[in-house]
Amino acid sequence: MATTTNYSWTTPDDTALVKDGAAAIRSLGTAIDTTVFNNASAAIAKTIVDAKGDIIAATAADTVSRLAVGANDTVLTADSSTATGLKWAAPASSGGMTLISTTSLSSTTTTISVSSNSYKDLVLVFRDLTQSGNTNLGVRINSISGASDYLNRVSGSNAGGAFNYSTSNSFAVLNAAGVDGYGTNVVNGTINFYDANSTKNKLIFATVAGKTSSNTWGNIMNTTAAVQDTAVISSISVCSFDSFTLSGSALLYGVS
Repeated sequence: MATTTNYSWTTPDDTALVKDGAAAIRSLGTAIDTTVFNNASAAIAKTIVDAKGDIIAATAADTVSRLAVGANDTVLTADSSTATGLKWAAPASSGGMTLISTTSLSSTTTTISVSSNSYKDLVLVFRDLTQSGNTNLGVRINSISGASDYLNRVSGSNAGGAFNYSTSNSFAVLNAAGVDGYGTNVVNGTINFYDANSTKNKLIFATVAGKTSSNTWGNIMNTTAAVQDTAVISSISVCSFDSFTLSGSALLYGVS
């Protein structure tokens, strides 16, 4: 008995004398009907997806489900805790810097909340931080403000020559009163906070340059401040200690 190529449906041989054509046609039609019905039952219905970007994922053996499209710029990531074993997540930063927040500086103290403790280090970048007069400027972490909580080692230079000194203080020194005497009023710089999300003592390293109102350099300072505190950094405060009002902006980055 002859059969079709793919599904092996039974058909009359070329030499067969078909006595009952209706029965032969009905037999072939039934075979076709059965195959189509079974294939349709095993197919995944297009109605399982609802929106552009949806994907179909397995939830168990021979079982599928819809995984809704993720947010813009997220990537598909394996996660055995979810129903489909998949999730949409932000891509790993692989050691690069991620902008956490941009803050406008104001009043005599501006406190910046650290919204994520997933970063090993933090970097704070000043853009045209403005101050008035020859005054102390510094940072604190987690509102720590004891008289000798920050062990500062400060070096740098000013228009009058070089300076290098050590001090204990209630803040990490960025721009010290009595050092330049030139009424520095614009400060730009970068502050690194190491081991931000660990239980290690914290280390702060800052490089800050100040210009005077006449756009000449006042002082350029490098500060290393050790902090005897093991808490995860949850906030950073930029502080004036001589009652001037801060302005400008601070950009906080996380380093994985």
